[in-house]
Amino acid sequence: MSDDSERDRLPFEPASKRKKPQKEQASSPAENASKSDRSASSSSKRSKQASEDMKIPEVVSRRMLRRMMIFSAIPVSLGIFVFFASYFIITQGIAELPNVVVLLTTIGCFGLSVVGLSYGALSASWEENAVGGIVGYDQFQLNFGRMVSSWQQAREERQNNS
Repeated sequence: MSDDSERDRLPFEPASKRKKPQKEQASSPAENASKSDRSASSSSKRSKQASEDMKIPEVVSRRMLRRMMIFSAIPVSLGIFVFFASYFIITQGIAELPNVVVLLTTIGCFGLSVVGLSYGALSASWEENAVGGIVGYDQFQLNFGRMVSSWQQAREERQNNS
């Protein structure tokens, strides 16, 4: 890894992938039982510690959730409004709207809400002490870049392991 990617590491991002421990052969069943008890307790401690290290901080998850709700609720509300406004316009005889236009506009708004979910998660600051901007475009660029580099690194590791 380069120094630049080390600097961009997040508190909940794992430093490296853990290696699976090699299994040892014991000579007697009693030794197997005692070793399995010890390894079970130590592995549960390690897995608990690893899950705590990879856990997204509460502040960050609330920030992400808030942005996801805002960026997806607005298009959903707009889609519902378009549907009922179209119904009102058609039933009152104000204008003739083709059914396809109403359908595509409503579906487009619901599609924007799905995009809003992703944008809300990526536009939130993933740093605990940094709030980020209102729209979050700078944070989106940073977080999207982190995500793409993580995908590229995982693909390279898969290719090296193959």
